[in-house]
Amino acid sequence: MALSTEFTELFGVQHPIALAPMGGSAGGALTAAVSRGGGLGLLGSGNGDEGWLARELPVLAAECAGKPWGIGFQTWAIDDGVVGRALEHDPAAMMLSFGDPSPFAERVRDSGTALILQVTDLEEARRAVDLGADVIVAQGTEAGGHGSGHGRSTLPFVPVVVDLAAPVPVLAAGGVADGRGVAAALALGAAGALLGTRFQATAEALVAPATAQAIVAGRGEDTERNRVLDIARASRWPAKYTARTLGHPFLDAWRDREDELAAAPHARQAYRDAVAQGTIPALPQWAGEAIDLITDLPSAADLVGRLAAQAEEALSRAGSR
Repeated sequence: MALSTEFTELFGVQHPIALAPMGGSAGGALTAAVSRGGGLGLLGSGNGDEGWLARELPVLAAECAGKPWGIGFQTWAIDDGVVGRALEHDPAAMMLSFGDPSPFAERVRDSGTALILQVTDLEEARRAVDLGADVIVAQGTEAGGHGSGHGRSTLPFVPVVVDLAAPVPVLAAGGVADGRGVAAALALGAAGALLGTRFQATAEALVAPATAQAIVAGRGEDTERNRVLDIARASRWPAKYTARTLGHPFLDAWRDREDELAAAPHARQAYRDAVAQGTIPALPQWAGEAIDLITDLPSAADLVGRLAAQAEEALSRAGSR
């Protein structure tokens, strides 16, 4: 059974699977591997840092084997210049997440690049439809990394967005880490799934080995949404978007004391000192609730095919009952 959907047809890819453009960790090698594997790789450029892109784009170009790929940005952190420079590389898609995409939507569409908008609530979903998104990603609160602190879980959120956005194809995100999750996304009416944490635990991901191993060893109950680590590291992330991470010493020390931490420069300096000394990770360990299902560190190219095969098996098994 071939898993052909509006998403696979739009991009000419084999499988309804996309890489979440995780800032910094979804580099050129990982993006290319997902695309070579038959999914859609999305380069995680974050705020569009020119130095990072100058390093990763040549890797992507050398390794993607002519397959379609895209690029993703944190909408709140970019300007029109960032979008324009990215479009010069002719990505098949540009994904905008977390913030108001309206200043950039028309330029992306006019370029011929498909516009993918990630949404975390129904207000954002309605805006994405109004802006003419070619694909909408409905992110549930199970997702690793940043997302809405007041959103809905993936299971009830995705079908509501599917109904609201029709006929625009929707991808499910949040809590999908194996082929059964991909199958569930399709059963909910989505045209595919966008995976983040699962692809962090691959050979090509730009993460510290300790972080990859922590994901493999972790459990869903080890993760929680918080703003503590953004405040501690003086991140400019908007307060609306909390981050799901694995445990952390600063999280234990300052949980539910965000305002106090924000007013404590000595604590933020202590965080920087601990990072410099190597006693805490240089970055929070972003991870979603489905990490229990992650038990290995494969090549991302092989993983895409494995996820698709698992999804086909799950759908076939459900249909035979």
